[in-house]
Amino acid sequence: MNFTESIQTCFKKYADFSGTASRPEFWWFALFCWLVSFALNVVLSSFFLSMIFSLAILVPSLAAGARRLHDTDRSGWLQLLVFIPVLGWIALLVLLAQEGKANRYSASGQAVPT
Repeated sequence: MNFTESIQTCFKKYADFSGTASRPEFWWFALFCWLVSFALNVVLSSFFLSMIFSLAILVPSLAAGARRLHDTDRSGWLQLLVFIPVLGWIALLVLLAQEGKANRYSASGQAVPT
């Protein structure tokens, strides 16, 4: 999955918290979100536009994160680890970076190829 396909998929599944998301799908979308936010904040010097964009992508980001955790056969609720300073952030990054495996969340019960 390439950069544009990942972004399109994440926006098509705007509020779909079921199913799975491959590593490339999640990480390309995360990179897109970071780049746009950076460009709005630093290049255009508009913190307000950056905040509006961040609010606009909140639900798609949470949905993509939940689907990514589902791909590793974990609950999407583990995203709440982000509220634990430092250790929670590291733990969540490790979980999001792990390889997908056969799980109860995918339709076929098979891991999505990465």
